[in-house]
Amino acid sequence: MDDDNLILVLTNLPDRDIAKKLASQVIAEKLAACVNISADILSIYNWDGEQQADTEVQLMIKTRQACYARLEALIIAQHPYDLPEIIAIPLVAGLPAYLDWVRKETETP
Repeated sequence: MDDDNLILVLTNLPDRDIAKKLASQVIAEKLAACVNISADILSIYNWDGEQQADTEVQLMIKTRQACYARLEALIIAQHPYDLPEIIAIPLVAGLPAYLDWVRKETETP
């Protein structure tokens, strides 16, 4: 994948305060142009052989492929979970001016 390609990175956090702190750090380090924080979501999953149900908030992080490794490292370092969900989805289309803005905001000097 080309380093200039845009991706949407998703991760879930246990509460809004932790999500806001991580989102602010991601933006401050220019690892994303925009981070959306969802309303509460209910996550149902298996962990250690038992079904769990927890309320979480999701971060939707718009960035470039070139930023992914540093973004992943930051999320892992700041995330309270033992195994955080971190997935990247390629963006295949979008409003050209918006996509250009994402690229501009994530350029490294």
